[in-house]
Amino acid sequence: MTLSVHQPQYWPYAGYFHKILKSDCFVFLDTVQYKHREFQNRNRIRTDRGELWLTVPVKVKGRREQSIAVVEIDAERDWQGEHFKSICTWFANAPHFKRYLDFLEDLYCGRSWRSLCDLNVHICRFVLDELKIERPVYMESELKTTLMSTGRIVELCKKCEADIYLSGSGGKAYMEEGLFEREGIKLEYQRFEHPRYRQQFMKNEDDFVPYMSVLDLLLNEGPQRAREVMA
Repeated sequence: MTLSVHQPQYWPYAGYFHKILKSDCFVFLDTVQYKHREFQNRNRIRTDRGELWLTVPVKVKGRREQSIAVVEIDAERDWQGEHFKSICTWFANAPHFKRYLDFLEDLYCGRSWRSLCDLNVHICRFVLDELKIERPVYMESELKTTLMSTGRIVELCKKCEADIYLSGSGGKAYMEEGLFEREGIKLEYQRFEHPRYRQQFMKNEDDFVPYMSVLDLLLNEGPQRAREVMA
């Protein structure tokens, strides 16, 4: 049983879902500390002028130590309207835009979001369904972990009965690898080479821009091809 974990992110990039695809179960780390100006409340899409950040405004003043689970979206700004308009503007001619229009309208025009975590998990679950990645998915808060750092990951492996932990490649910089060995858990690192795909506004094959939100991949290639290129 292979476990992978990650903080809930806003429209994550393809590598996020590749890691889940290579796992048997997945845990959203919702009780870890929220990190401002990373990918938990923003991500990028490609336009004819380069990359564009879509940022969800959140309440951080006096709340720097808050966990992801309690981060509130700042409703004073019409970010939903802004994001919907940007997506429609830059992807209206994308091959698979019409397939996702109903979901996007509901996400940005039919709902009022207060919790960043709820928003991100809702999007991620939708993408998993589209990619037909059928894995048990848990919230860390539901599993009630008690440890920190690498100990937290080992604890999650035990709770999920996983004997293999699949870490992102960046985990090599901070993971206490000996803890896994002592607990009889095999530690593996994700091997992900970002796929190239048909992208709007490409002038030639060398004009591809990697690490965009998975939304870019889905709207340009559709779910079946998206899963194929990230596998």
